[in-house]
Amino acid sequence: MSESYEKDFPQARLEREGERLVYLDNAATTLKPRAVIDRIKAYYESEVSNVHRGAHELADMGTSNYESARRNVANFINAKSPNEIVFTRGTTEGVNLVANAFGRANIGEGDEIILTELEHHSNIVPWQRLAEEVGAKIKVIPILDSGDLDLAKYDELLSPKTKMVSFLSISNALGVKNKVKQIIEKAKAVGAKTLVDAAQSVSTLKTDVQDWDCDFLVFSGHKLFGPNGIGVLYGKEQLLNELPPYQGGGSMIDEVTFDKTTYLQTPQRYEAGTPNVAGVVGLDAAVSYLQSVGLDSVQSVEEKLVKATVEGLRDIPGLRIFADPEERVNVVSFEIEGAHPSDVGHLLNQQKVAVRTGHHCCQPLMKRLGVPGTVRASFSLYNTEEDVDRLLRAVKKTKEFL
Repeated sequence: MSESYEKDFPQARLEREGERLVYLDNAATTLKPRAVIDRIKAYYESEVSNVHRGAHELADMGTSNYESARRNVANFINAKSPNEIVFTRGTTEGVNLVANAFGRANIGEGDEIILTELEHHSNIVPWQRLAEEVGAKIKVIPILDSGDLDLAKYDELLSPKTKMVSFLSISNALGVKNKVKQIIEKAKAVGAKTLVDAAQSVSTLKTDVQDWDCDFLVFSGHKLFGPNGIGVLYGKEQLLNELPPYQGGGSMIDEVTFDKTTYLQTPQRYEAGTPNVAGVVGLDAAVSYLQSVGLDSVQSVEEKLVKATVEGLRDIPGLRIFADPEERVNVVSFEIEGAHPSDVGHLLNQQKVAVRTGHHCCQPLMKRLGVPGTVRASFSLYNTEEDVDRLLRAVKKTKEFL
């Protein structure tokens, strides 16, 4: 079954020097299916136009496709309304938008923001900058030795001072799956708002913003088989309409005079300027592709490959796998004892196995683990058992060399 998915992705069969390149860097970015590539190509060949303001048929078609994509994304994550979907450049911009628009309006001196020890820098730095500016405090949910969050400690951190709990659904560095709904319920009990960084989970786990009852959620198209430079911010409609704009410019205004400007409601309020129309139609195609495949199929492939990888790596002496969580999703991080991760990655690359090495934009987490970085193998729909075998053989050969 997995081979049929592999055929959907041209780059999955890429060869270097006569040997197929095994791509195991999916946590950084996923490969693109032919459906997405063809859709973007078609846009640039015959559909180029700006949206929302034109008085001609290309503009009408572009606007229709753009807003159809918004509806498709809303359905994909079970938002109540397309008005709750704001197109951004990616997860990072989504977090920055919320930190600036919501944060400056609602977080002040002495207030508290809760993050987790697993966070990517993009969900640390924007809140850190806000806290420094307004005098708020950041508190951090630590991890247990298993890699799971210490939810008992989370209970201790929560208080009426907590204004925001911002956390990832799956760790990009360790593959740890967090208890999203439980974390949100606890935050709501003290009146805090919540933001879910779903960048790592959106292509593999069902995302249901109504069931989770999160206030905000962000993800990137490029980790969802879509193009770079496009992402999504979900926010509850009433909340988005209450917040000030993040940027000013065309498309987000109601009326402008030199004395005063009034603004449109969401989502236009947060989409100033010419949007990334090609990115949006590419994202739309990616979401449609994933819907046609089914998240159950993605999970089935990834679970099997992760299990085989963990079992195979455990049989290699002198190798350490990081974290042993209750649930691990599509990522396995490890080290060869005594070897720098970058050296391991370089030697794996010579054997045509592409992995990521380093701190994975999670320096506080690496400090907690006591290492400068890890070797990370991450899987997706188009990976196969042969890919796991190639990885294990390459790791064994690398260890012998080192």
